[in-house]
Amino acid sequence: MPVSIGLMLPSRETAMTGRHDAPGLIAFARVAEESGFDSLWTGDSVLARPRVDPLTLLAAVGVTTSRISLGTAALIGPLRPPLLTSAQAATVDQLSGGRLILGLGSGSPVPESRREFDAMAMPFSDRARRLDEAAQLWRRAWNGGGRFSGQYWQIDRLDSALPPARAGGPPLWLAGGDSERVIARVAERYDGWLPYLPDAGAYRRAWTRIGELTARPITPALYATVCVDADRRRARDTLDAYTRAYYRQPLAAMSTFQAFCGGSAQECADWLAGYVDAGARHLVLRIGALDPHPQMVARDLLPLLRQAGNS
Repeated sequence: MPVSIGLMLPSRETAMTGRHDAPGLIAFARVAEESGFDSLWTGDSVLARPRVDPLTLLAAVGVTTSRISLGTAALIGPLRPPLLTSAQAATVDQLSGGRLILGLGSGSPVPESRREFDAMAMPFSDRARRLDEAAQLWRRAWNGGGRFSGQYWQIDRLDSALPPARAGGPPLWLAGGDSERVIARVAERYDGWLPYLPDAGAYRRAWTRIGELTARPITPALYATVCVDADRRRARDTLDAYTRAYYRQPLAAMSTFQAFCGGSAQECADWLAGYVDAGARHLVLRIGALDPHPQMVARDLLPLLRQAGNS
């Protein structure tokens, strides 16, 4: 399987700088497509780390681009009414001609996420089970419907639900780590796996375990943050400023559980090649800077990643 290379839209970054520049995100998307990236992604948060709504943004991106895949990384499924989300996702898929991928998350176990769930009157403790059931409901709605009877939702008829453009509906990828529970959920229910593991060895072990549990085709992806700069110290300083602004944590702390790399294009490419060697086939790159420039990443890093993916 060839390696696809995607780019995060800086929806949170524009909000962090106080610009809230939704039109600028559309321009960023067009530049990314013209620069040769394979996919575009956007995150989700209403209160914890607020930004423009991901599905609304991808609908706009879908009608202003023609080739590039569109994804969420990650949509917090348990916060959203599943039947409404089914229709919204189908709408984005129709507008984009079947280019949508739904990367899905349950919400991080941090105080900000808990407050977000409380504010939206959603229980936090069973969020993973709710996400799994919502995914099951979406697939039923996108594939001709019928009755749905789950633990949380019961719907008599789904046969009139809005269909997506892609047969079977958008692929559903689980954004999660390498716990046994996440690995089992990916193997049993999802079309892709989107972790941000900081170590390629851990990635290899988890992906091997998924392969032991299922023979279904699953896309192994990676969410990674990069800062490309020939001056490695400056790249690391930029990343540190980024994580302090984004997470209120230094880079050293964030690097213990998320994938970060700062350095020259070759250093970043070599680091990402370790994950490709471990099995990753779709790299979702976040530019670790408050003022990201996709052209620079496309010019300096993308050719090296293409070479690594073809070797």
